[in-house]
Amino acid sequence: MLQLAGAGKRFGPKLLFENVDWLITPDERTALVGANGTGKTSLLRVLAGLDGLDYGEALRTRGMTIGYLPQYGLALEGRTVFEECLSVFDELLALEKEMETLGGALSELDPESAEYAAAADRFSYIDQRFRAHDGYALDAQVGGVLTGLGFSKEDWERRTEEFSGGWQMRIALGKLLLQKPNLLLLDEPTNHLDIEARNWFEEYLRTYPHGYILTSHDRYFLDVTVDKVVEIWNKRLHVYHGNYEKHLQQKTERRGQLEAAYKNQKDQIERLEAFINRFRYQATKAKQVQSRIKELEKIERIEIPEEEAEIHFTFPQPPASGRTVVEVAGLSKSYGPKLVLENVSFTIERVDRIALVGLNGAGKSTLVRLLSGQDTPTSGVLKLGHNVLAEYFAQDQYKVLDPQARMLDDIGRTAPKVAETELRSLLGCFLFSGDDVYKPLGVLSGGERNRYALARILVSPANFLLLDEPTNHLDLRAKDVLLEAIKNFSGTVIFVSHDRYFLDRLPTRVFEVEGGKVHVYPGNYEDYLWRKEGGAAELAAATAAASVPEPVAVAVATDSGAEQAAAAESNGRGKRVNPIKLKQMQERLRFVEEEIPRVEALIGSAEDSLGVYVSAEETARVSAELDELRERHSALTAEWEELMEQVS
Repeated sequence: MLQLAGAGKRFGPKLLFENVDWLITPDERTALVGANGTGKTSLLRVLAGLDGLDYGEALRTRGMTIGYLPQYGLALEGRTVFEECLSVFDELLALEKEMETLGGALSELDPESAEYAAAADRFSYIDQRFRAHDGYALDAQVGGVLTGLGFSKEDWERRTEEFSGGWQMRIALGKLLLQKPNLLLLDEPTNHLDIEARNWFEEYLRTYPHGYILTSHDRYFLDVTVDKVVEIWNKRLHVYHGNYEKHLQQKTERRGQLEAAYKNQKDQIERLEAFINRFRYQATKAKQVQSRIKELEKIERIEIPEEEAEIHFTFPQPPASGRTVVEVAGLSKSYGPKLVLENVSFTIERVDRIALVGLNGAGKSTLVRLLSGQDTPTSGVLKLGHNVLAEYFAQDQYKVLDPQARMLDDIGRTAPKVAETELRSLLGCFLFSGDDVYKPLGVLSGGERNRYALARILVSPANFLLLDEPTNHLDLRAKDVLLEAIKNFSGTVIFVSHDRYFLDRLPTRVFEVEGGKVHVYPGNYEDYLWRKEGGAAELAAATAAASVPEPVAVAVATDSGAEQAAAAESNGRGKRVNPIKLKQMQERLRFVEEEIPRVEALIGSAEDSLGVYVSAEETARVSAELDELRERHSALTAEWEELMEQVS
């Protein structure tokens, strides 16, 4: 299909990769990974035929089609969104017009004439081609893709130039998916997709009939969409079979093997050099010395490239807030006639990690701004708890930075007690290294300034962080640093993110913003989906059914009865569980096992609080909270027992 042979590519004086051999098959489902600057985008452009190689060759099967989506830079104009996407079917649309013309001609021609026969044959041929390419469902195909990518029906008739760059990239992605080329090359396709569009896109790729190669900084997306990982490392391509998680395991094993080989080779070289140096000037050993010199020259030296140092950044732990961080009662927010939030009530407790989810425009960012004090409610009560120090990160946080300040000086003023070496390490995680840390903030791009603003927040003394899309513009390494730092943070966090890896590993609760309301779900995003899909109801029904005793059958002493009983027992034991359901139950089991100790700790803390009298109202509140926690603990324990029985 497509093959690289001895391929090499330079970027100016820098060698990106060399001696690359890669056979890309028709069913390719591959992630292209590597550190920043290793040449992932350059390699994709070579595969797409947009750039050439400096060494080697790229061989393509005649007639194959390739679709390439860059990270950014596409601008569409002149048509509506629907017309732009429909334009990928121009050839089929031309056939449709020809069919209409032939249909009119057939109605006028003499059925006995040669012209009629020729027109009928042509009409039949075109009709077969049109049907083979599902031509009668073109509008439905376009509508399905646009809906999946988050475009409302009203958006379909808007002109493409009315949309921002991110939405234009969605249109370009939609066109590629409708074209269905033999090979899709996607450079960071999830950058401009929200969580709902990503979920749809994941499902689309699972059933995509051809091959694709993609890069992404969304680890969960890579885990569920690829079965092979190709990494550019040490100027070579290294192939790992399995998803991204398996690639990490295999890479660790391979590096261990490489280090062992390097040590053995080093020992061999030292022995050879020692022999040469010892006997170099002895005539009786001249032949052996020359032999050792030739052996030394033939050795292909093993190189171990420097790995990026692992950074484990820890927040400067803030002063503790009160148990209740935020109380919201009857809150509503309108912008003119548009009602965004209506009669919303909830409570946020200390050490909560809350993910806000919902469709674009549902009001997630509005709720974050209200909680941070950036906006005021139209009505209702929003009360911060005792000693709560809030810090807000907006999607356009860079706008509040001082453009004249140097990066290292600015972050140093924010965290005067943090050592400069630690601050430089943190900035390095966010792709600012070397002399970059001395740049004035004003010369950075919007994305770079947002990355810096997030690093700056990590060293702030706040105990309540409100983060609106913190993972935008971050690579996998920076995301890992942010994730671990937040997990070890002793304060409270509420965040909006479209990164599924974050959403699965960070939250203790999920707040869904929908229809002006806020619905609260315990657990992470996976647990939220499980409940939304009816998993909790199914489990409750299964638990209730299991508690009903089965009628005892009367044993009949016949051979056939014994056979039936044995068959029934065998069927019961051999019943297969749907692997998807089994995976969901196993993930839910892991969450429950982690949640039970957390609830037990909250119960202990509440019981301690009851031992210190503050007021009658506080005692009543803590008692009610304690009852809820005990009920949750009982429910979790029962659920754990049921899940253990199901997955064992």
